[in-house]
Amino acid sequence: MEAPRSGSLPDDVFHSHCDAIVRSVSTVIDGKPQAVRLALTVLLAEGHLLIEDVPGVGKTMLARALARSVDSTVSRIQFTPDLLPADITGVSVYNQNTHEFEFKKGPVFANIVIGDEINRASPKTQSALLECMAESRVTVDGQTYELTSPFIVVATQNPIEMEGTYPLPEAQRDRFMARVSMGYPDADAELAMLRSRELTSPLDSLTPVVTVEELRGLIATVRRVFVSTAVEEYAVAIAQATRRDRDVRVGASPRATLHLVRAAKALAAIDGRDFVLPDDIDALAVTVLAHRMIPARHAGDAAALLSGHSIADIIERIVAETPVPVTASVT
Repeated sequence: MEAPRSGSLPDDVFHSHCDAIVRSVSTVIDGKPQAVRLALTVLLAEGHLLIEDVPGVGKTMLARALARSVDSTVSRIQFTPDLLPADITGVSVYNQNTHEFEFKKGPVFANIVIGDEINRASPKTQSALLECMAESRVTVDGQTYELTSPFIVVATQNPIEMEGTYPLPEAQRDRFMARVSMGYPDADAELAMLRSRELTSPLDSLTPVVTVEELRGLIATVRRVFVSTAVEEYAVAIAQATRRDRDVRVGASPRATLHLVRAAKALAAIDGRDFVLPDDIDALAVTVLAHRMIPARHAGDAAALLSGHSIADIIERIVAETPVPVTASVT
């Protein structure tokens, strides 16, 4: 990487902090290095992360481990069917002494917000996060309150075919930079988990490895990563192709393109580069785009349509068919 500029970190410090976060989270999440790497990528890109999978595979553990690795304000919201929007954003309460309304901040006022089982709440309650996630602010009773930077939502959800879940609204899904699936651990990782968690939880001994100021420095360093015009055009071409494809009913939004490039910058920085390659775009295309897109009805059954899993094959085909800029790697 180039010499650090205002707000960014020196090369060795950046990688030292990244390695510390990965090691910290990996002490809790056994046998899932790719999921941990993607979570770090979204964190450094200052995006919001959606962790989706069946119960019991470590979704909440990943979210909590990531949050505990940073010495910042953290809140956790357990989404339930009776949760109200005011339970998330806060509410104005009348003060009998001052005869004025006072705003009581909700749990969304934190650097890292863990939304546990977000799709068990009603779409109305889920939508309370829309303004927060898109603009880092909350509007209540006509008054706007800014959220502290960085502001990152790490939400977990169960597959929507499971009992008691609601599908996330399209606008809500589009605000998540990436969706990560945990998957089941292999036999060795599951055996290690049985032995290490018999008496205590690994989260109990987890302590922060970076401060919130250091996290801001990591984010500033990622923002400095160079993206050539050729790579930008490549990302746009992929997004445009999803909107024209006959197997896709709803393609990637312009926000998706922005998130794809921002995530690619973070991935490049983690890999020790100060420039983005087309390979970075390729590596993140499914993770960043799949949860936002809806396949045409002929492209999959009802379960695939709702879960978004079948769209991965379509995205991979589109990426393979999109011409790669040959000059991007030497820019």
